[in-house]
Amino acid sequence: MRFKSIFIIAVLFPLLCLSQQQVKKTKDTVLIQQLSEVVVTATRTIRQLSSLPLPAQLISKKELRETSRTRLNTILNEQTGLITVQNFIGGEGVQMQGLDSEYTLVLIDGVPLIGRSAGTLDLSRLSVGNIKQIEIVKGASSSLYGSEALGGVINIITDKSNRNGVHGNLMHRYGTFNENETNINLDYKKEKVNIGAFINRSSSNGYDLNNATNVNTLDPYFNYTFNTKLSYDITENTNLFASARYFLQDSDYVPTNTEAGESKVREWNAHLKADHKYNEKWNSYFEFYASRYFAEDFLNNVEDNSLFSESFYKEVLIRPEIRATYKVNNKSSFIGGLGLDYEALNRADFSTTPKFTSPFMYLQYDTNPKEDLNIILGARFDGHNEYNSQFSPKVAFRYQIFDKIAAKGSVGYGFKAPDFRQLYFDLQGIAGYTILGYNVVNTRIPEMLNSGEIISENEIVVPLSNFNDKLNPENSISYNFGVTYNPISELKLEVNYFRNDIKDLIDNQLIANKTNGSGVYSYQNIKKAFTQGIEFNSSWRISNSLKIDGGYQFLLAKDKDAAESFKNGEAFASFPGQGAFQLKESDYFGLFNRSKHMANFKVFYSNTQNKFNTNIRGTYRSKYGVLDTNSNTYLDKYDDFVDTYTMWNWAINKTFKEIYELGIGVDNIFDFTDEPTSNNDFTFINNIPGRIFYTKLNIQF
Repeated sequence: MRFKSIFIIAVLFPLLCLSQQQVKKTKDTVLIQQLSEVVVTATRTIRQLSSLPLPAQLISKKELRETSRTRLNTILNEQTGLITVQNFIGGEGVQMQGLDSEYTLVLIDGVPLIGRSAGTLDLSRLSVGNIKQIEIVKGASSSLYGSEALGGVINIITDKSNRNGVHGNLMHRYGTFNENETNINLDYKKEKVNIGAFINRSSSNGYDLNNATNVNTLDPYFNYTFNTKLSYDITENTNLFASARYFLQDSDYVPTNTEAGESKVREWNAHLKADHKYNEKWNSYFEFYASRYFAEDFLNNVEDNSLFSESFYKEVLIRPEIRATYKVNNKSSFIGGLGLDYEALNRADFSTTPKFTSPFMYLQYDTNPKEDLNIILGARFDGHNEYNSQFSPKVAFRYQIFDKIAAKGSVGYGFKAPDFRQLYFDLQGIAGYTILGYNVVNTRIPEMLNSGEIISENEIVVPLSNFNDKLNPENSISYNFGVTYNPISELKLEVNYFRNDIKDLIDNQLIANKTNGSGVYSYQNIKKAFTQGIEFNSSWRISNSLKIDGGYQFLLAKDKDAAESFKNGEAFASFPGQGAFQLKESDYFGLFNRSKHMANFKVFYSNTQNKFNTNIRGTYRSKYGVLDTNSNTYLDKYDDFVDTYTMWNWAINKTFKEIYELGIGVDNIFDFTDEPTSNNDFTFINNIPGRIFYTKLNIQF
């Protein structure tokens, strides 16, 4: 710890001195006024970030470049209240306000990504090499975006050139574990035409946390991303936009010592949009989006190379949408739209090839009844052929109390539709168990009775009549209330209280006992939970050269039924060789994989005269539990926890001859790892490989 403190002081003190020298040189002249940051995700209209009534963050292209981040998961880990977690082997999703990654909608240029094969959208497959900015909106956003936006929205906005002629850049980064990342960006602009192309290649030898199984924690892989965009101004008031993206990844798949195989992913999406301005009041948009995600893997027995298992996942999404904006006057405007989602999935372990059809419509009213008051009212209706229709309202406000203090708040309804897996699974587990989707139960249970897999109706634990109705979407009421304080133009302080009350959580439960001694499981709406906490963000631009950012989140996340059991003295635990003992209300820790405390700290320094910039970024996460280790189904203080940890990253970049930029850096400076101690140790962090050194070269042309 002493070494860490000395290192941090050694880095920060020279930066502060350099900054003070620069301030003296300018003789307290006024700092350069920064352009207002604008976002589009929160309201689907262009809004200044500082004027939004919703909790939102923006990650700029400048920050992406200076920190040398290359994949989306690595940059999100450094933002307040966000943490990426591995929900399944090889995939990292983001947790927001204590809600799992399956409740966060991820967009590219306003349209959704698909491929949640285990409920999680793997963010590590997304390159940030052609990104203009990343917009993060926290809290239920189903009033505009429908399902999967129960917890919030992350919108990745790709870049385009604003300069005439041909421009581009080439970047290569090399790091520990033979990590290689290469980007090529090309842009062409002339009068009414803007064309862009992006190519990315990423590869790694993987890494191993030296566990007893003697297999890689992350297997070797390589992937490619191809993206092209076209924007054409047909007339002064009419624009046509088209883009296409293709992603492919091949990787080794070695989960144990006895099986080995390969895994591959193929994904494409196509996006077409036409917008037209009729007059100063009316604009309309037509958008068509299509995407296909394909994944397959196989495992062979190492001893004789015979096939052990194979699986596949093929998903398709097609979405046409029409929307329009109407500006009533300088104080009020409307935005509304309607469209249709068509989804289909062909997957191993499914009893059928399901197809979802979901029409939707939404309307939002944005008004400033007074100069210092902004109010947003919105609602959306989503129909569906397989689950109950949803109505999602939302209200938000921002009030400028004084010149330097503003209050804002929002209340909204969010929902997460049952996924294909929860409705149509027909999975026969290796250990003899069976998992059935909700819609399959009434067909498969009688078949299992007839075949003798279930010996009699007495072994049916949950009546089949419980599966006659449709499975409800998971839903939440989201509350966010905060205050922004700007004591001086260079300093911004913000605090936000949030709470998400979640109902109808979909969980699996035993519904029948099989003849072989194993069980039959299915899904039902059986749980309630809440997450609540406080987030604090600060940003201080000390000078034109030096900026310090910091953030902190305190989180409580609990299962309401579990909390009630602890309160009523109905929760127990035991240790080997000891009898069971009653747990106290204060012994309940909360939901799995949640930390009560998370924080980040960043210092950015740039020297325009000598053309270099450097930064140091730190993150902190308090202890959390990943599974129940004393077999009482709860996470209590007697379970095993992943210990508190901090991580520090450093980067420096130097520009030569205007077009060359050389960078070096260290991720995880103090080489933090949390390795398993045995085959039976599952309370460890499997997505932090240790210290990574890297260098990068960027060439502008």
